[in-house]
Amino acid sequence: MQRYSVITEKNPREIVLLRGRGCRYKRCAFCDYHEDASPDETENLLINECALSQVTGVYGVLEIVNSGSFCELGDDTIALIVETCRKHTIKTVHFECHWLYRNFIPQLRERFAKIGVAVKMKIGIETFDYDYREKVMLKGIREADPERLSADFDECCLLFGLPGQTVSSMKNDIETGMKWFERVCVNVMIENTAPLQPDNSVREAFTKEIYPLYKDNPRVDILLHNTDFGVG
Repeated sequence: MQRYSVITEKNPREIVLLRGRGCRYKRCAFCDYHEDASPDETENLLINECALSQVTGVYGVLEIVNSGSFCELGDDTIALIVETCRKHTIKTVHFECHWLYRNFIPQLRERFAKIGVAVKMKIGIETFDYDYREKVMLKGIREADPERLSADFDECCLLFGLPGQTVSSMKNDIETGMKWFERVCVNVMIENTAPLQPDNSVREAFTKEIYPLYKDNPRVDILLHNTDFGVG
């Protein structure tokens, strides 16, 4: 498992894949990432210390990813992230959070603001098609309005390559994401152990017709494979 990498294109930053207690929601039909988790806080901290020890502050920007939301990382790990940011003069730190835990975000922003670090929070919207997101993906986001969704978050993730998605729907999702969020991260679905599996024809349509439109857009990250950021 690779837990540290450096992203040099678009929004250059360092990225670490940390381990926590794991996603408490665990009901998304497409996801099996929650397997990278443990209730052993001591072991988790050792793993996270190793990843964070590689941070240099080269770009002054650090992205934290983990299975689940930032609030499912141990308190000691959050404290270590704070110390890492202080030590390496990190000015911006990115986290991920499920909609269900949005009320925990202000406290995190305040904690990092005290050391001069801006928090950018990312939400896995997956699609702005409410019925598809909630009836097919089972995402658990009981809000359809993109403006309201963006109120607590700065960035969003989208997931493409699934049955029923079209060129039109994928383009609409990206454009909606760019309208309401600072940045959009597109993930293209690959096979895993979850119930909802990719549709290769949709994947091919994305690669042929959508990818060329946004591959050079500085606000859009595109992961054709889930390890394209160098971690995982």
